[in-house]
Amino acid sequence: MVDVPAGTLTLEVDGQVVQVPDDGSSLLEVLRQRLGARSPKDGCSPQGQCGCCTVWVDGQPRVACVTAARRVAGRRVTTLAGVPDAQRARWVQAFVDRGASQCGFCTPGILMRLMALERLPGPVGPERVEQALAAHLCRCTGWRSIVAAALDVLEGATAAGATRDLGAAARRAALEGQASQVVGPAVVRGEAGFADDRAPAEALVALPRAEGDWRDPDQWVVAETLAEARRLAGHRPGRSSTLPVRPPLALPPGDWALRLQTSFVDPAYLEPDCSWCEPGGDPADPLANGGAFGGKAHSPVRDVARLLAERAGRPVKAVATREDLARRGPKRPPVALGVDRQGRGRVRVARTPGAELAGWAEAFRSAGLAWEIEEVEVPGPPVAAALRAAGWAEAAVVGAVLAALDRGQCPGASEAVTEVRTPEGAVAQVRLVAPQGPAERETVEVTVQAGEVLDETTLRSYCLGAVHQGLGWVRREGLAVDEAGEVHDLTVRSFGVLPARATPEVRVTLAPPVGPPRAASDAVLAATAAAAWLVAGLPPAWPIERVPNADPVEGGR
Repeated sequence: MVDVPAGTLTLEVDGQVVQVPDDGSSLLEVLRQRLGARSPKDGCSPQGQCGCCTVWVDGQPRVACVTAARRVAGRRVTTLAGVPDAQRARWVQAFVDRGASQCGFCTPGILMRLMALERLPGPVGPERVEQALAAHLCRCTGWRSIVAAALDVLEGATAAGATRDLGAAARRAALEGQASQVVGPAVVRGEAGFADDRAPAEALVALPRAEGDWRDPDQWVVAETLAEARRLAGHRPGRSSTLPVRPPLALPPGDWALRLQTSFVDPAYLEPDCSWCEPGGDPADPLANGGAFGGKAHSPVRDVARLLAERAGRPVKAVATREDLARRGPKRPPVALGVDRQGRGRVRVARTPGAELAGWAEAFRSAGLAWEIEEVEVPGPPVAAALRAAGWAEAAVVGAVLAALDRGQCPGASEAVTEVRTPEGAVAQVRLVAPQGPAERETVEVTVQAGEVLDETTLRSYCLGAVHQGLGWVRREGLAVDEAGEVHDLTVRSFGVLPARATPEVRVTLAPPVGPPRAASDAVLAATAAAAWLVAGLPPAWPIERVPNADPVEGGR
């Protein structure tokens, strides 16, 4: 019998019996902060909504950030590192073969959930896999490659054409994500070098004050632990709102045949902003693997970590929690636009305090619409032109819809075909077919001309992710922001990201390559959004499933 000192907990982690203080910590805090485990990721603690911290407790998947460590005392905890080598390798290879991981932050938790399906009796089909994925979010891959990889393992199959040049795959990933990215088994295992994983164990933890300006280092608190920093910073767990999502801008005056009002949209990347620095050193890059859809382009964490480390005389890790990012992180700028019967239009784009809109108008016009653009001041969270294809995608969607209407397509029909060309010459054609009955599933067919392919699997993966984001943008993604500009949707689930079960079947065809490699996934994003909007009947406000289409804006902004 083990002698357990008072005030401690004993548990088995990855086959080793450990003792930790019984101080009210969550299982995730114990694993990452006490024991140095790095495969469970902290994407939203203490919300328990993203699934990135999933581990096994006595062989069953458990979200670690909302599991009190004292509840698992005396029990067996398994992280990805503790899974039998052969089983882990089989799943990791399936994910590599299918391109089912991009940045890799969410993947270890997803693997832990899906590997548990191997213990179920009888065959496990796609519906059961999608049901298991309901506990998770993945922003990058569009789910279909994850489902395919899981079925490969569960059915004993191997992905066709699994031999890949991972260097070429990384070049395609960097082209599509517009940031340095690696591809391979280490990424699937969650070992892509995330800043929070590489911070020294002795680093202090800094968090922005709940009501402060996170760009001001004096508005950050520093403590020995994340829990103590949360307390000092006045953090409270975020909640979803009952407020409706409403576009903040009124339409420009005019007699419009086509109208569109969009809402604040969170980029919803899962790795929170984090950097760490030693005194006199260079701060860690918050972009470890992938570009966070442009959401970290103006993140203050690097500068904060450097300054606070100099002040403290020891390493400091600057972290933004999920609630911090919901309130202060950059959002896609809302627009309100109208198009008359001659195809002429006017655009309003929202500017909020702290906005970074330089280049937005130029990006819009680069899609071929030389319209009048007006920036309108509104209260709200910061918006940024650096977010994925901001400006260009809005114009590309409208242009694709106008072209489809000219070809005789009817809004509200069960099928839509749209095409988008990027300024660099990549082309995406999307055919979206709505289900004709309750037993049918929506399908999306994508044909892409992206120049030299480099790696088919990576290009397909990015196209799948772009379909997922395009559909979500039109249908579900948006934030509840009140008239004073305060964000009320503070949980990662409330952003409206499509779950696996709401994502259609997608088929991607790669056209014979012509010319050098070109980024194509933004074209897929815009073409998908245009097709989804057409099939929905061109309602005037997005997200169409959450906006009362379309109430007037208070004050006529």
